[in-house]
Amino acid sequence: MIGSQLKLISALACLVIFVVAVSGFVAQRGLQQRELDRTARALEARAALVRELIRDVDLGSSGVLVLDPIADRAAAAARARVTLITSGGVVVGDSDIAADRLGEVASHADRPEVRDALEGRVGHSTRNSKTVGRRLLYLAVPINEGSGGVVRVALELSDLEAALTDLRRLLLVSAGLGLGIAAALSFVLARLTLRPLREVERMTTAIADGDLDYRAPRRFSDELGQISKGIHRIADQLRFQLEAATGEREQLRAVLNSMVEGVLVIDNDMRILLANARLAEILGVDGDFEGLTALGLARHESLYAVLREAMATDEPITRSIEDSRLAARTFQIQAVRFPAGPGARVGTVAVLHDMTEVAQLDRVRREFVANASHELRTPLTAIQGFAETLLHSENPTQETVRSYAQIIDRHSHRLGRLVADLLLLSETEGDESTMEPTSLDIPAMVKRIAADSSAGLEAKSIAFSAEGESQASAWADLHGTEQVIRNLLDNAIQYTEPGGRVTARVDTDATHVHVTVSDTGIGIPEKDLGRIFERFYRVDKARSREAGGTGLGLSIVKHLVQNLGGKISVESQLGRGTKFRLTLPRHPR
Repeated sequence: MIGSQLKLISALACLVIFVVAVSGFVAQRGLQQRELDRTARALEARAALVRELIRDVDLGSSGVLVLDPIADRAAAAARARVTLITSGGVVVGDSDIAADRLGEVASHADRPEVRDALEGRVGHSTRNSKTVGRRLLYLAVPINEGSGGVVRVALELSDLEAALTDLRRLLLVSAGLGLGIAAALSFVLARLTLRPLREVERMTTAIADGDLDYRAPRRFSDELGQISKGIHRIADQLRFQLEAATGEREQLRAVLNSMVEGVLVIDNDMRILLANARLAEILGVDGDFEGLTALGLARHESLYAVLREAMATDEPITRSIEDSRLAARTFQIQAVRFPAGPGARVGTVAVLHDMTEVAQLDRVRREFVANASHELRTPLTAIQGFAETLLHSENPTQETVRSYAQIIDRHSHRLGRLVADLLLLSETEGDESTMEPTSLDIPAMVKRIAADSSAGLEAKSIAFSAEGESQASAWADLHGTEQVIRNLLDNAIQYTEPGGRVTARVDTDATHVHVTVSDTGIGIPEKDLGRIFERFYRVDKARSREAGGTGLGLSIVKHLVQNLGGKISVESQLGRGTKFRLTLPRHPR
């Protein structure tokens, strides 16, 4: 409503400005032209007077020293600037220019008024003088019909410009007064005319802002009153429908946000109509993304392709996708157009089921079965083969029987270690309540385990050193901690070349004990560092089997450390050694 009032005021203001501007322009042009004509007539009379004074003077033969003083006296008599110009356009006298500078003045033959005078007419022009730098009205008359030269007189237009300035000031004052009167009249008129509309505008604005209980304070009996009653009925209907829609929307949002699946609803233009919080978490999107396009939201070609496929058919679509851009997770997508049944479709709904854990468990199961089968088959094949050989050999020598028996014994022990490690791994992956944490002297434990491994160290001439703090206690299970440190030390000895070095260092901070086992062995390739804690994963398979390893040691270590409430990390460079860092709590959790 304020806009309508402003429009009315602006219209009257524009009218006043237009009238004042047009009348002022006409008045200014008329005054300017009248003053110019009057000044031109006065200058023509003065020019004729000067011409009579110098009619007998030959401008072409008389020198500047003679003619310039004449121009000065003529200017004093005519009260105007006087310039004497030969028929060739040379200035030989000027009342505003010293005689010694006349030689520097350019030819005036191209001046409009001089050119007209040389042709025998009275010439006049208004412009800024290039010689004296002021705005002048020039008038030139010929001497003896132009053959004897030209007399030009000039007068400054300061009086005319002052009069025009006064006129402009008067016009501005008139315009301001008119604008003030127009604004006051339009304000009063708008208040009286637009009051009913203002009330209706307030009511519609309140309803648009959500205040459906607002009613107009005044009752009108005209057409606006009927409009007001109609708006009241619309507000009541909107309140009822809004309450119902809000309740349904909140129920829907609560259901969607409580789902573990991601839900996405798009229209036929691939714009998102609805999406739950789980979908935002899956796609890694922050904030409200309703209204975006599906491609711009997901940036995932597989998901986009499933949505496009679902939009092109009436049948439900089920697809599995796996991509690193979705946090390297596996999803099963079910998408279908809606609504069901005949008629035009308005959109597509897609549900994303996170199948990552199921896929990982299935992969781990397959790998475990394959690896366990392979690891069990190797010693079983050897035992079975050499046993059958002994059974079917005729009169085998004592040496052959002993050799085959040793092989069978070695593989049976390997099979026993493998079964024992599988049982231990199963225990460590189970409930950690079997742990019995107590205060442990870690430096003493490291030295005791190193002493137990002295035979292996001496056999390969490996130097061992225990460094760091001599007293450091950790809160952990005795058996589990010993097994972790023993496994790390055995691995360091196993993969260190003869003559190398193995170091065990114990450090502490306010809350943890850190045990670092480092060696100068063969190292681990960077591509294998992330997988060394997996079951049956070996970096050097031949060397590990030759040393009697089962491939389960580091996997057991990882689960034991988790049950102990600690952490373990590894650093390694190929050919330069490996460093395992075990972190255990110093106090009960």
